[in-house]
Amino acid sequence: MSTAPKSQILQLADMAAYQDGSIVSRQITKAEAGNVTLFAFDAGQELSEHTAPFDALVHVLDGEAEIFISGQPFSVSMGQAIILPANQPHALKAGKRFKMLLTMIRA
Repeated sequence: MSTAPKSQILQLADMAAYQDGSIVSRQITKAEAGNVTLFAFDAGQELSEHTAPFDALVHVLDGEAEIFISGQPFSVSMGQAIILPANQPHALKAGKRFKMLLTMIRA
């Protein structure tokens, strides 16, 4: 998977298009210390509950979604962000079309 060009201004929300019935992802940058990935979710798409060994920052670029952390729901919308704590189960459901930037830093 290629990453985004460096030393250029990026219009992040435009870098992954919505696709009917799908989740689209595009890696923005990747390094040993972590990565940044852009996701575009069509309405009704979801990520099932899982855990990650590192904290992750979800920044909403478009739309809105429901994020569950250890069973607790959080409604997030454009311009908002939430940190998914390491080793805590989390899941995501897009009630409407939704784009997010996921930043994971390995500690």
